[in-house]
Amino acid sequence: MGQVKTYEEVIYGWFEHFHDNPEVSWKEIETTKKIASILDELKVPYKFFSDVTGLVAEIGLGEEVIAVRADIDALWQKVDGVMRANHSCGHDANISMVLGALIQLKELPLKKRIRFIFQPAEETGGGAIEMVKHGVIDDVSYLFGVHLRPIEELPLGKVTPAIHHGAALFLNGTIVGVDAHGARPHQGKNAIDVIFAIQQMLKNIYINPFEIYSAKLTKIVADGGSINIIPGSAAFSIDVRAQKNSVLEELQKRINEGFKTIMDMFGVEISCDWVDKTPGAEVSEEAMKIAKESIIEALGIECLEKPISTPGSDDFHYYTILRPNLKAAMIGIGADLTPGLHHPKMTFNKEALITGAKVLTTTLRNAVNE
Repeated sequence: MGQVKTYEEVIYGWFEHFHDNPEVSWKEIETTKKIASILDELKVPYKFFSDVTGLVAEIGLGEEVIAVRADIDALWQKVDGVMRANHSCGHDANISMVLGALIQLKELPLKKRIRFIFQPAEETGGGAIEMVKHGVIDDVSYLFGVHLRPIEELPLGKVTPAIHHGAALFLNGTIVGVDAHGARPHQGKNAIDVIFAIQQMLKNIYINPFEIYSAKLTKIVADGGSINIIPGSAAFSIDVRAQKNSVLEELQKRINEGFKTIMDMFGVEISCDWVDKTPGAEVSEEAMKIAKESIIEALGIECLEKPISTPGSDDFHYYTILRPNLKAAMIGIGADLTPGLHHPKMTFNKEALITGAKVLTTTLRNAVNE
């Protein structure tokens, strides 16, 4: 006869499964099936989507809906010299903490419904948008998220009621000039010269110094095919970030204007595609207050940390951008996480999973009773 597992062992077991079986954005097929099998065991109703991965479960009764979101995708990165899917952003932990809260809440008498959103494709910035299109928050009043934090933001045992993520936007661009012989540079239009001009343009963008922002080249590919050929064509990428959505929009405007000036200067074509915009946090004071009081109730006031700002981004905030009346906050869990999120060797103290599940349970229960 099998030994009965403790609550902690169940959560750790879920985490180990998701950690060992990562899947990248929009391909979380087995992850979705595994979550569904867990919900079947718990006898919790859920529904799939016909065109995307992920699923939504629900417990409780009543007209009003409180929701919590767990992102389920992994990154694609090089680990020990091999490109593969990898849960270095902690989404395996997010799934496990949210399921841990579901276990505690499913037997309680709930006068409101609690919806558990297992969302695909956070890493590509499109998953939350698809969930909104599928109507999963149309009737939701409060939405909560959860995420482990790097050790420089929160140590193990500390929890914040709100993460103020920054806004992020990415660009893929191409330059079309003219190849030339290395001995006759005057006959060509050197794409490398254009790249240097783009780099200088980015460094010359000045916005109010009290604002937090950055814009930098993150990829350059320029190859004429031989050492003595000056390349006329190149591909490049730019990573743009700001703490405020309005500042991000200003950066995008300045960069577009800079491209026009550089094209006129060098007589080349620059084509660009802005992709994967992720908005900055729009945190609800009401949602943050519920989370704050719940952290104190669940763990004690000594574990409460003030809201934190981080240069990272998360598509969770698309929910409030697309549904402005939604009251939302993302809870940050200290986990002694090192070396950092997205590092291929990211690791953390697994006790944080139990802390996160406990805080989520209390937060969702208090939101139902609000």
